[in-house]
Amino acid sequence: MAIIGIDLGTTNSLVSVYRDGRVQLLANDLGQYMTPSCVSLLEDSSLAVGTAAKNRLISHPKRTAASFKTWMGTEREISLGDRTFLPHELSALVLKKLLQGVQAALREPVEEAIISVPAYFNDNQRCATKLAAQLAGVPVKRLINEPSAAALYHSYITGQTEAKLMIIDFGGGTLDVSVVDCFEHIIEIVAIAGNNRLGGNDIDRAIAAYFCQETGLDWETLPPDHQAQVLELAETAKIKLSHNPTEACILILRTEKDAHSLSLTASVLREICQPIFEQVRQVISQAIKDSDIPLCDVDDVVLVGGSSQLGVFVDYLEELFFKRPTLADSPEHIVALGVGLCVGIKQRAEELQELVMTDVCPFSLGIATCNTQKDTNPHMATLIPRSTILPARHTAQFITIFPNQRHIKLEVYQGENYYAADNLKLGEITVSVPPDAPGAQGVMVTFAYDINGILAVVAESSGGDKKSTVILNPKLNLSQEELQQVLEKFEQLRLASQVGEEDQLLLDRAKALFAQLTGRYREEAGYLIRQLETAIQSGSLIRLNRERKILKEKLNALEAFAQMDVFHPYIEKNEEEKQNL
Repeated sequence: MAIIGIDLGTTNSLVSVYRDGRVQLLANDLGQYMTPSCVSLLEDSSLAVGTAAKNRLISHPKRTAASFKTWMGTEREISLGDRTFLPHELSALVLKKLLQGVQAALREPVEEAIISVPAYFNDNQRCATKLAAQLAGVPVKRLINEPSAAALYHSYITGQTEAKLMIIDFGGGTLDVSVVDCFEHIIEIVAIAGNNRLGGNDIDRAIAAYFCQETGLDWETLPPDHQAQVLELAETAKIKLSHNPTEACILILRTEKDAHSLSLTASVLREICQPIFEQVRQVISQAIKDSDIPLCDVDDVVLVGGSSQLGVFVDYLEELFFKRPTLADSPEHIVALGVGLCVGIKQRAEELQELVMTDVCPFSLGIATCNTQKDTNPHMATLIPRSTILPARHTAQFITIFPNQRHIKLEVYQGENYYAADNLKLGEITVSVPPDAPGAQGVMVTFAYDINGILAVVAESSGGDKKSTVILNPKLNLSQEELQQVLEKFEQLRLASQVGEEDQLLLDRAKALFAQLTGRYREEAGYLIRQLETAIQSGSLIRLNRERKILKEKLNALEAFAQMDVFHPYIEKNEEEKQNL
């Protein structure tokens, strides 16, 4: 039984495995690593998936779909001829195609898959990805953020032991930016930001719009096959200018009546792309702000994803950062390779045992609350802020606002907006409370959010009513046994947040010194205690490791002072004087 990694991309999808001590990409039935994420309805009502479907984008645009990942998690219907599909259904067809190739290559059934998703996918979008996997017959327990997978592989392959990186994943339809802290064998995602509807496809459309503007064509009235041709011309020109920016590229659209042509240069392409690049800048800015790491402390900017290879994009980033970004090895493959490493970690490969990767919560999680009885538009009370290191656990209290209130309904939301209704509702739970005066009764609510994106909620009222549940998208069903396993994991999170044995020993040493010393030395011991406690509470393995290292050195110095024999210098001086006599 095999475990596989899948990079389910907007433009292309890839599969990886961890075998013989390394990550391996699996080729499809055409011997290619990348399978186009395209589906086409054939004339006999059968479906073509992959390269065969991509070849029909121009000849049969009304019967072919691509870039449907952009609409994952929505109810948008995509028409292929006389049939309609939801985005996750088309993605399921791509996954099924990949699965067939895997089973033919490995000659064994697939036990489980780890699938990468854009870091900024919300709960609906992540649910749609899992649902697509269910429909394709691929068991999926873990989703990994695409830039996290890229960061994992980049750090592993380059052997960087200590560095702060920014990973910019610019693909066909999505943009993700992650700030990553690497220390020894730990890869810690510090902050993420993204735009699920910004990518290379937008550049193609911008070039197409410019082509129509300059040639006097009206995009809206162009037949679908001509629109498809213009988009293909735009993509080809974009790629050519990346490889050879000094030569102009000629775009020619031949119709039944006429031929329309345009000469496109790298400088003009830069102007066309400027509004798109400004959106990229906003996402980068958000990631830096959330990370609390100054831009000047970022050691390297690493580019991954097919669109990151665009010359004018790299030039723009060089101007933005005042240094040339690093194009990752195999930028179109790196996410799949990173997911393959995750497979190796899950399989507990001996050579990967020291490798640790943490991830963060992409969106804030909270409860809808009202301040007063007259408050008709509940606001969001955040329990787990975005960019919190996972797994995370947080408890907060909520109180009644009505006299003799008997129930408290807790509505769980995901998002950053002030008003709860503007965020994504994930579920709800209701507990009973004894009737009493407003504010006299309440409920303690605990959220536990794990690295697989599963949220467990426990609510215990002042009247003793206790309820626990796993907040799941209604489209996904877990068995009672699976729910129980999640809740058991939730209880374990409490232990994970407690002080480890090594840290407890360091704290005990610092507390003993605090009691023993006075003055500025006591203040220094107190400062060390606070520093370590703050690092433990942060949940950051890297911060904790760094603090341990610093703390040990400072504790050794303080202990040396505390144990110093004050008479020793005088004894030495006395002995010297005796010898001189």
